[in-house]
Amino acid sequence: MASEDNEATPLLLNNQNTQGQIRNGRLYLAAFSAVLGSFIFGYAMVFPSAVIPQLQEDDDPRLRMNVQQISWFGSVFAIGVIVGGLSTMWLNDKIGRKHSIMISVIPFLVGFLVMAAALEWWWLLLGRLFTGIASGITASSIPVYVSEISHPGVRGFLGSSPQITIVIGSLALYALGLILPWRWLAVAGEVPVLIMLFLLCFMPNSPRYLITNNKRDEASRALQWLRGPDSNYITELNQIQHSVDSQVGMQWSDLKNPFYYKPILISVFMRFLQQMTGITPILVYLEPIFEKTVDLLDPKYDAAIVGFVRLFTVTIAACLMDKAGRKSLLYASAFIMYLAMLTVTMYTHKTSCDSGNVTVGVLSAKEPFGVMIGSGLSSGTLIPLFSIIFIVVGYTIGWGPIAWLLMSEILPMKVRGVASGVCVVVGYITAFVLTQFFMLAVDAYGLFAPFLFFSVICLVNIIFTAKCVPETKGRTLEEIENYFRTGRTFTIAES
Repeated sequence: MASEDNEATPLLLNNQNTQGQIRNGRLYLAAFSAVLGSFIFGYAMVFPSAVIPQLQEDDDPRLRMNVQQISWFGSVFAIGVIVGGLSTMWLNDKIGRKHSIMISVIPFLVGFLVMAAALEWWWLLLGRLFTGIASGITASSIPVYVSEISHPGVRGFLGSSPQITIVIGSLALYALGLILPWRWLAVAGEVPVLIMLFLLCFMPNSPRYLITNNKRDEASRALQWLRGPDSNYITELNQIQHSVDSQVGMQWSDLKNPFYYKPILISVFMRFLQQMTGITPILVYLEPIFEKTVDLLDPKYDAAIVGFVRLFTVTIAACLMDKAGRKSLLYASAFIMYLAMLTVTMYTHKTSCDSGNVTVGVLSAKEPFGVMIGSGLSSGTLIPLFSIIFIVVGYTIGWGPIAWLLMSEILPMKVRGVASGVCVVVGYITAFVLTQFFMLAVDAYGLFAPFLFFSVICLVNIIFTAKCVPETKGRTLEEIENYFRTGRTFTIAES
């Protein structure tokens, strides 16, 4: 059989019209309960954006920060995510995806409480570290849980739901930052944590995890609850059982097998390149970035506008996920980000030149962080706002949700828990480095330098997508696993 006539055809043919009458209501409830953790993640990640300007005007000098302390306040969260991701490599396979998400409640509650009660600036760093640990646990567990409880008809939409709720969480922080003092922002973060814990108490564990741990009866009840009694859940259960039975315990020598190393490398590099676009430092320092540009609006309103646009865009992206295909969205995403990053680069470089290369304000206890000085910077414009909006739009329609979705789709079952933890660790080591040095680079060279670097990375992402990323639209997890097992041409043809 010629290789070219197989690329776009299903590898398993028995699931196309055998799903019966599926009811998605309970599936959506289970997914919502889990992705509340992603909401909290988004809220906690951008916490410094609204808090830094308030802290610089705080009456207590112990809470004011210099540039180096602000860099740690923004980046220490990523260290926590790394710790949480590493711990989840063990938790995911030992106690299950659902219980791993529930464990994250403890560091979330502790972290927000410590920040709300902070008396010195290092208390804020400690709270950020705890919320980072919790976020690392949820980032490793939620995409896998949601993917494993979903069926192919809605996996694209539900697979992007963690990214959607991260966006909603960030928007909630930006919006509440308009009206609440920074201590109450930390208190507000406790509310969704408690709601998530309550809901998850009533949700089933992943059927795949249960079957892997020889709990077929419990897996059957879970799948029946998720799909409805009138669905053909027994057929799906048997497919999952067959997939699990066909895999043996992985040895280090197995990494020589393309079935393992190709999806692992794709997932790791996608998470690395996702962060290298600079999205994390841009979102974490959103208000300080706007304070460094000549924008017509108050930075806190700029941040809120970006948050609303991001939410609107990620909702559209979720609807496109199973229609446009993963790769086409990745291409569009990287290209839009490239153009927007280049616009910021040229604008900020020209502005700094026009003002005598004075692009960064001097930070002091009495001066808000990041104010630009120079006589040539008196007139305002909306170019920075629209450029940042398009960066966020580009990221949100592709490299944001799809990197998470593909990770949960293509990783083999036996390594899914461990490999997803590795992906999170790699991604947030990258995020830590970028967030730690972003403001220092801006302080030394101006805003144009990091944005020029990010624009080059966007071109690299386009090349990586073309050469390495498979199209998984419309395929079951078993088909995707069989694809890597067959050793066919690396790229799956578009359907």
